[in-house]
Amino acid sequence: MNIVDELKWRGALNQVTDEEGLRKLTDEKQISLYCGTDPTGDSLHIGHLIPFMMLKRFQLAGHHPVIIIGGGTGAIGDPSGRKTERTLQSASKLEHNKEALTNQMKKLFGTENFTIVDNYTWLSKLNMIEFLRDYGKLFNVNTMLNKEVVASRLENGISFTEFTYQILQAIDFLHLYQNNDVQLQIGGSDQWGNITSGIDLIHKIEGPETKVFGLTIPLMLKADGTKFGKTAGGAVWLDPEKTSPYEFYQFWLNQDDRDVVKYLKYFTFLDQDQINALAEKVEKEPWKREAQRTLAREVTTFVHGEEATKHAEEISQLLFKGNIQDLTTADVEQAFQSAPSVDVSADSANIVDWLVDTKIEPSKRQAREDVKNGAITVNGEKVTDVDAEINPADHFDGKYVVVRRGKKHYTLAKVNK
Repeated sequence: MNIVDELKWRGALNQVTDEEGLRKLTDEKQISLYCGTDPTGDSLHIGHLIPFMMLKRFQLAGHHPVIIIGGGTGAIGDPSGRKTERTLQSASKLEHNKEALTNQMKKLFGTENFTIVDNYTWLSKLNMIEFLRDYGKLFNVNTMLNKEVVASRLENGISFTEFTYQILQAIDFLHLYQNNDVQLQIGGSDQWGNITSGIDLIHKIEGPETKVFGLTIPLMLKADGTKFGKTAGGAVWLDPEKTSPYEFYQFWLNQDDRDVVKYLKYFTFLDQDQINALAEKVEKEPWKREAQRTLAREVTTFVHGEEATKHAEEISQLLFKGNIQDLTTADVEQAFQSAPSVDVSADSANIVDWLVDTKIEPSKRQAREDVKNGAITVNGEKVTDVDAEINPADHFDGKYVVVRRGKKHYTLAKVNK
């Protein structure tokens, strides 16, 4: 199957500048293509991951992905998807972010048939006269104003700095076409205007018959109409220090039946037969949640590796069975990274007083009632005696106390020493 047809089956095509032309080109040869990301932070989150999943599919089909870590454009700020101006980052912060993102990309794409570049290397060589004379003259202001990325900002205002961003991204495409034989740019749906600006620039400089293409991915929404990728705890990051592999795994495991098949198509490399079989199980045996487990396993392995995925599954099983005592201190740190937490002293205390002092319980009356009713579990052991003592040094190297109130409400108490 042609890569364009595969992307269509996966629901991953939003806009294509010339679909038939791109299909023909990718049938004729292995192409180079690119996607860019600016180092506005030191980690991607799963919302950022979507276009790079498409880039990975091209790589697996034998094509050559090029990724721009935008040290140049990152110093300017992309106006896409924003109502206000970005805060410009310091040079040292940009360098830190570039290094972190480069390492993430290497983990996702490997070291073969893959190139990472930094557009600072060519954009920084432009002086003002060259920029205005060689490139600015080729851009019509009326056309730039009509681009959605700019038009959406006009009511609140946009600086000249961010207004010129689309010119810089166009120069990127031209540079990669001339130096890396890149013929296709991929981006999110909000990048369409920037992508077409690059194609227009290449046609003006290299000729109107030059074979270059643009492709965007649809905005992903959940079945309930909300934006994909956000949770009550915030973004789901690829950096394991920001979102642990266990929490990452759990995010995918907890997806709605209405969304899981779509996500299998977008975020895994399973083929049509495998995904169709899982879709059938969602219809006939939804309680088994086999599609969700497969989704969680596949995406976590892609981002964090097999060992981290296996570990996340082991932690999940222990927590499901209530065997918290079998967790290591490191497991607790990973599993409860985003759980509600409190700081406690290392001193022993009466269970009722301790629960109230930590604000896990609102009052002594409620605490006594919950303890007597068996609703309180401390480090995996149910406490039913209101006179029981809790010693924070008893488990997990004296660093943590894991409290469960009811069936699902966990609190991680961090012991101050």
